[in-house]
Amino acid sequence: MMTNTVTSHYLTIHQQQLHYLETGEGYSTPLLFLHGASFSAQTWSELGTLTWLAQQGYHTIALDLPGFGQSAEFSHQRNSFLLEILVLLQLTKPIIISPSMSGQYSLPLVVNHPEQVGGLVAVAPVGIPTFEVQLANISVPVLAIWGSNDHIVPVTQAERLCQIMPNARQVILPNAGHACYLRAKDDFHHHLLEFIRSCQV
Repeated sequence: MMTNTVTSHYLTIHQQQLHYLETGEGYSTPLLFLHGASFSAQTWSELGTLTWLAQQGYHTIALDLPGFGQSAEFSHQRNSFLLEILVLLQLTKPIIISPSMSGQYSLPLVVNHPEQVGGLVAVAPVGIPTFEVQLANISVPVLAIWGSNDHIVPVTQAERLCQIMPNARQVILPNAGHACYLRAKDDFHHHLLEFIRSCQV
């Protein structure tokens, strides 16, 4: 059944409850949204991103990482956590949207299990210098999208990511800050959808 209503769910992992939002069930090409340290899955719902993408025909999931939003806080290995999530949610090669702090989860997945990732939208994620050597060998499609006024993760890291990854391209949103999707929502959505469609070609 296909629906564009955002619904709230929990899954059990390590005997703990992890919360996520979902819409567009039944559509192909899953999109997995993560979040930064000041945000949660609800951020993507409030921006209208989840519903809008479901209307475009995509299955969208926004995860509350452990200790954020409505998810319990529990001990876990960030290097392997997302792989467990893909298995539990039965997601095949999702495109992962990863802002800021969530780079600690998404980048290890891309490095260690690139065959499990359909694409990565790197929204000024942390951790690029840590994984730079390994990322240089990865051909996963990447959109590096930054705000021009990002004072937390500098734009030079977007440039570096595109230098070392063969299938990466960058978009800089003028006058936007670290959470560039807040100030430049429409532009962010435009580039996001364009990238998602390019991953399907």
